[in-house]
Amino acid sequence: MSFPFNAYLLAALGACGATFFTLPWWRRWSLRTGLVDDPGERKIHQQSTPLVGGLAVMTGLALPTLAAWFFLWRHSGPDAARGPAGLVDSYAAFLLHYGFGRRAVELAGIFAGALGILFIGWLDDKRELRPAGKFAGQVLVAALVAASGARITLFVHNPVFHYAITILWILTLVNAFNFMDNMNGLCGGLGAIAAWCFAAHAAAGGQYLVALIAFLAFGALMGFLPYNFPRAQVFLGDAGSHLVGYLMAVLAILPHFYTARNPHRFAVLIPLVVLAVPLVDLVWVVVLRWRLGKPFYVGDTNHLSHRLVRWGLSPTRAVLLIWLLAALCGLVCLL
Repeated sequence: MSFPFNAYLLAALGACGATFFTLPWWRRWSLRTGLVDDPGERKIHQQSTPLVGGLAVMTGLALPTLAAWFFLWRHSGPDAARGPAGLVDSYAAFLLHYGFGRRAVELAGIFAGALGILFIGWLDDKRELRPAGKFAGQVLVAALVAASGARITLFVHNPVFHYAITILWILTLVNAFNFMDNMNGLCGGLGAIAAWCFAAHAAAGGQYLVALIAFLAFGALMGFLPYNFPRAQVFLGDAGSHLVGYLMAVLAILPHFYTARNPHRFAVLIPLVVLAVPLVDLVWVVVLRWRLGKPFYVGDTNHLSHRLVRWGLSPTRAVLLIWLLAALCGLVCLL
């Protein structure tokens, strides 16, 4: 038996709905507490905008996860009753219960890491952390994920290498998506595209638990985008861009790309292609800032999106073009 498609659909729709319907509440809370981004240099918005997109996305991830945990607690075993409205059958419940139990420590570390990276970004939105402090927090979160068992190996049998490359990967993706959060819809859209690609790959390979996590991320980001693109009522903020980068880094680690069905070592490079757009943009701006003698963490307008606008595209069309490029990269991997 194969894992029921309805479970994936339920995960995506549940996360999308949780984000979409709780975001207005988060927006009102943000305006009351002053968690907003004010207009200024290098910013194109004309009024203070709430920075709660990341909190809403995290809500979209957490609520369906808690609902799934409650469901599994009530229906755990091969003879369990059918799920809500018959959407998830007993076979799926049995597989999920087995998967959660087998990877409980790893999943707990990933969820704790998501909360940790969200908190670091929220502090940066609220108080503007020093780069060294923010970087140290990112390292701690990445180390936690690696310690929980979610690690990159690349066919190298050395635990030190596994930890080092995993931490470096998570740091790279967190900052790559943080850099890409420079136009309405850009960061969230790239995250949604990448999450869908990872979800489709994992589902096709029978990695149901990884696929569910990826569909949750996809749904949560899709629930956020209507509030952020083309006109922004809310921004992701550093909390949101950190969370999106973290989720993409983890979703690139969890699936098994090198399998018996795909026994080619180059398959481990699939995440690099899926995430090529933010990674290339990161490398480009870091090298350029280094050549100009500027700190790599100081923002500028040399990103791909900014260059497309200078070449004559509107911000909306520039974002759509970058989305299309990312989707084509993902399609190449799926094919």
